Amino acid sequence: MIIYFGSDHKGFKLKEYLKNFVREQGYEIMDLGNFKYDEEDDYPDFAAAVAKKVSLEFDKARGILICGSGVGMDVTANKFPNIRSAVAISSDQIYDARRDDDVNVLSIAADFIPEADAEKIVKVFLETPFRGEERFKRRVEKISEIENK
Repeated sequence: MIIYFGSDHKGFKLKEYLKNFVREQGYEIMDLGNFKYDEEDDYPDFAAAVAKKVSLEFDKARGILICGSGVGMDVTANKFPNIRSAVAISSDQIYDARRDDDVNVLSIAADFIPEADAEKIVKVFLETPFRGEERFKRRVEKISEIENK
């Protein structure tokens, strides 16, 4: 599985830290920017780049997006087909989001989530499988139907 990363200036430092963590866990990573700290950058550019990749490779890729609040990245990513992005508030919440909702993009709030907590959230995001029970599949399918209207 390939993990795509994207961040704006607010999330740049945490992105660089988490890229190394994810690589050490044995995952292939691809950074889609920003590649340097730039206070003038705009989060939708990086969220769109990651969401587009994951949208096209949703069966074999995931995305990790980082900005100040996590919300701007999350909103942008969820505009793409096949994307189910969630803003992380805890590892327990992301565990449920992966198991029940099959989220494939994780949005992290760099202004509110310390590195150690972000590391735990990312680990849970990457290791937790979708539960796949009929009721959860049905709900995810309903989301896809709404998306396709």
